[in-house]
Amino acid sequence: MVDRTLQVLANELALQLVRSQCVLTLSESCTGGLVSALLTEIPGSSTWFDSAYVVYSNQAKKDMLGISAFNLEQFGAVSEEVAAEMAAGALLKGRANLAASITGIAGPTGGTANKPVGTVCFGWAGVGKPLITTTKCFSGTRAEVRQQAVKVCLEGLLHLTISSNL
Repeated sequence: MVDRTLQVLANELALQLVRSQCVLTLSESCTGGLVSALLTEIPGSSTWFDSAYVVYSNQAKKDMLGISAFNLEQFGAVSEEVAAEMAAGALLKGRANLAASITGIAGPTGGTANKPVGTVCFGWAGVGKPLITTTKCFSGTRAEVRQQAVKVCLEGLLHLTISSNL
């Protein structure tokens, strides 16, 4: 069941993408395509949504988006460095002018002392715009962590489209 807040955010983003003539591509890991599914539920999304990459494994990240083995080994898949590469890679491979990425540890296992369960890294990129990354640490169940990550991704995209006139 999708949270009503997420549906409202998705619809706001869709309107803003149309207004700003942006086309979106996504790269998702821990959310497994939840953002893409939510956005493509909106009628007419084919006019502003180009593609999505669900790159759950490190190998998929390397093969599909060109993520560097160095960054995966040095910083780990859950890092702003990899989130940045995921957004940039999706932007490069897609036919879009706006991209977002999500990589994290949704749980219930997989966390470490440095990166506990709930750690999620995000990247946002636009053609000709600086790449933005951030890390959040969410609490709750696996489903709750994933829903919170979807919300942050949508909010970041909405902020980027409103503030930067892509």
